[in-house]
Formats: sequence, C-alpha cells, structure tokens
Amino acid sequence: MSNQETEPDMKLFWGCFIALITTAFAFITRAFLVNAAPFWPSTFGLDQVQAQELFGAGIWPFAISIIVFSLIIDNIGYRAAMIFSFICYALYAILAFQAYGVVMAEGLEGDALTSAQAEAYNLLYWGSVILGLGNGTVEAFINPVVATMFKKDKTKWLNILHAGWPGGLVLGGILTILLGAQAAEDWRILIYLIAIPAVVYLVMLLKVQFPVNERVESGTSYKEMLAEFGAIGALISGYLIFRQLGMVFGWGDTIVYGLTAAATVGYGLYCKSLGRPLLIFLCIIMIPLATTELGTDGAISGLMEEPMKEAGYNGLWVLIYTSAIMMVLRFWFAGPIVKALGPLGLLATSAVLAILGLYLLSSASGLAMIFVFATLYGFGKTFFWPTTLGVVSEQCPKGGALTLNAIAGIGMLAVGILGGPVIGKMTEDSIKLSVEEATSSETYNKISNDSTYFLGDYTAVDASKIGNLSEEEQIKVQASIQTGKQGSLASVAIFPVFMLACYLALIFYFRGRGGYKPVEI
Repeated sequence: MSNQETEPDMKLFWGCFIALITTAFAFITRAFLVNAAPFWPSTFGLDQVQAQELFGAGIWPFAISIIVFSLIIDNIGYRAAMIFSFICYALYAILAFQAYGVVMAEGLEGDALTSAQAEAYNLLYWGSVILGLGNGTVEAFINPVVATMFKKDKTKWLNILHAGWPGGLVLGGILTILLGAQAAEDWRILIYLIAIPAVVYLVMLLKVQFPVNERVESGTSYKEMLAEFGAIGALISGYLIFRQLGMVFGWGDTIVYGLTAAATVGYGLYCKSLGRPLLIFLCIIMIPLATTELGTDGAISGLMEEPMKEAGYNGLWVLIYTSAIMMVLRFWFAGPIVKALGPLGLLATSAVLAILGLYLLSSASGLAMIFVFATLYGFGKTFFWPTTLGVVSEQCPKGGALTLNAIAGIGMLAVGILGGPVIGKMTEDSIKLSVEEATSSETYNKISNDSTYFLGDYTAVDASKIGNLSEEEQIKVQASIQTGKQGSLASVAIFPVFMLACYLALIFYFRGRGGYKPVEI
C-alpha cells in the first residue's frame, strides 16, 4: 500500500505538536529570565543592552537554521534533525546551569564577581545561540512532516500543528507565573520546564516511522527543488541571512553584499532558474505579514500591560490572553474556516480583521475597549502564518522542505532586519506629532536627537533629556509619548492593507485559472 493510502500516524503528528510546544516554552521562559530584574539581570549584572543581546541570540539562529536545515534535511533525515534539536535543548540547559554555578561560587565580590559574571554571560550567550538552532531545527522538520502526512488537507493540519506555539505560550506562561516565587529563589526551575516537553517529544518520535517527503517520493530531484525557490528566492533569503550575521558579527556592507551576490549567482548557475513567480510573490508578502504578526505584538502588549498592572495583574497575562485566542482558533476552528473560505479567502479575511483591529486600537481608551480591539486583531493575525505555509506547500510541492521552511525563515529574519526598524520609525514619527500637538515644536526639539537607519534619517525622543524640562512639561510630554505610541498602530495598518491587496490579486488570478486547487506531484 502506498504512503498516500495509509492512515497518518497520529503519534507522529502529536510528537511534532509537542516539539513545537517545546520551542514556545523555551521562548517564554527566556523572555521572563532576560527581562525580569530578579533573574538574569541581577544574577549576572546585565544592563538593558546585554539583556536584549542575550534575547536576540536565541532568535536569529532560529531563522537561519530553519533555512539552512531545509537544504539538507531530506539527506540527513527527519529523525536525525529531531535528535539534533533535542541535543540543542540539553546543551542549552547544561550551559545555563554552568553559568549559574560560575556566579554562585562562594566568596565572589568586586573584580572576581565581575569576571565571573563576564564568563557566565559568554556561557549564556552561546547557550542561547544553541537553543535558537534547536528551535529552528524543530520547525525545519515538523512542517514538511505534517505537510507530507496530510497531502490532501495541508492548510488545515498546518494550522492545527501551529496551535502548538500559542498553546505552549499559554501553558508556559501560566506555569511561569505559578512558579514565580520559587523561580525568584532559584531561576533554574524555569530551565527544567523546557525539559518536560523536550523529553516527551524525544520519546514519542524516537521510534516512529517518519514519512518520505512527497517531493522525494514523487521523484522530483534536488535540483528541481532548488529551481522552485530559484535565484530570486536565494537573493531574498541570502541577503537577510548575511545582513543578520553582519549585524551580529560586525560585518560591513561590502562583506554582506559580496556574500549575498556570491550565494545568489552560485545558486542561480546551479539550478538555472529565477524561481516560481508565485513563490517569489508569497515571499514578498511574508515580509509585511511577519511584521504585522510579530512586529506589532510588543506594542499591543505594552498598551494592555500598563492598565493590567494598575489593576494588580501580572503583565504576562496579556501574552497568555492573546496566545489563547490563537490556540483555540487554530486548533478547533481552522478546518471549518478553511473549508468555508478557502486558504486565500481566509488570508484576505484575516487581513481585513487585522486592519480594523490595528486602526481601532490606535485610538482606543480604557482597558475594556483595548481588550475588545486587541481581540479583533488577535482573530486577524491567528491564521496568517500557518495558512501561508499551507498555500506554499499546496502550490509549490516540488519545493519540498526548502520552500515550506525558507518562507518561514524569511519572515522571521525580515521582522528584525526590516519590519522592526520600520515600525520603530513609524512610532517615532507618531510620537513627534503627538508631542508637538500637546506642547510645541520647540519642546520636541529639546528632547529629541537626529538619527538614521537603512531607509534614511529620522528624529527620536531621548528619554534622558525629558528630565531637563519643567515638571508641568514633563507630565505633558510623557502623556503625549504614550498617545503617540498608541497612535502609531494606525500607520502599522498599512502592512495588512498591502497584504489584502496582494491576496485579492491572488484570488482573481486563481479564479481566472478555474479556482484555487492544490498542486499534486
């Protein structure tokens, strides 16, 4: 009996699901450890810059490894990738425990303590990099495995699979809150949390029969897989990878552009293809999509977090609430909604909801209304990521693991390199207008600095200068800064507006070809 005719092994699916929960546990516990003062900042003497460097060290390897592993995963096998991811989690725990031991040695003070903290920081940094590689490797094997298991229903099952991420954030967030008192005494308990789902997925997946990827099973060659992505796909992903590495290791533009050009030319000469136009179009859409979903989460959480704290609740409940929305919708409602609207109809509807949510949030007041509009936005962003993966897998099956995972990696990298800075510029522009309206242009000039980023010049508020103002002006400025931050969400809505236009174009394109149908190979 062929692989296509057999019933999917649900133990394999749930193992992949729990592996994704592990990545969420790793993310939320690290966010808590890095940002909460009683934990890593006090233990290791971290300032804000060092704390964010540590947090970022767990993010960029995720995006790069998901792309790089996709090039070799069919050769090394899904089981090997799964075992490698578990080893990464184990190494992260070992290095974190070593860092703890270094600074907790008896009698440390003065220069000795400073030296120990520096040594511990290096252990944590490389542990975070290894953890990021593990997280990316999980994504690199679970996406093609599930797409292959459910060839006839990819979008539905990829949505259900990706309920594991918000599900892990909800569960991990609640456990983190409940263990707060014990973690304040010994933060290593939060490292142990990651071990629970990690060991579970290792045991579940160690002896299962992984399917042969549909690209391999169909006889599509490795070169044909590369041709689906093509030289343009290599250009987009190559630039983002080398730009990210350049930011980490201090490479200049010449090195970044040189490596990008060499990789693009070499890839193009080998596969002799510019790439599937549809796939390139989806890669372009992925940049504002990832920015809309991931880049705005911080701003919205900030809006909701302050009123929550004033009401006496842990700010982490904001992330738990928005993640719970995503988990429920993806897990229980993805199938019926995809059936009713189709993948492209679902993406277009999601874009409309995201536009409305962001625009209404930009002027919302009061905790109740902020929660209502954040919920609307949450509904909108829920299906963006997994449905896009479903469309890529359904329309470009010859691309196998590469196209499915590369577009996810492009999204992750684009947020940090392109989307994040653009949102930052939009926020500063909105703050400028708000401060000038509340006070005057002269006041804004007193508290701002000129700066530049990859798209040009901008001005930004310098918090250290606000203290030079009179007490009355300080109150006005602080209030107008918060208003400006919130108002910037209306500008951010341009991203889902662009996405909506693209989705409508795709809907009309497929309608002209007889309707949207998955491609079979």
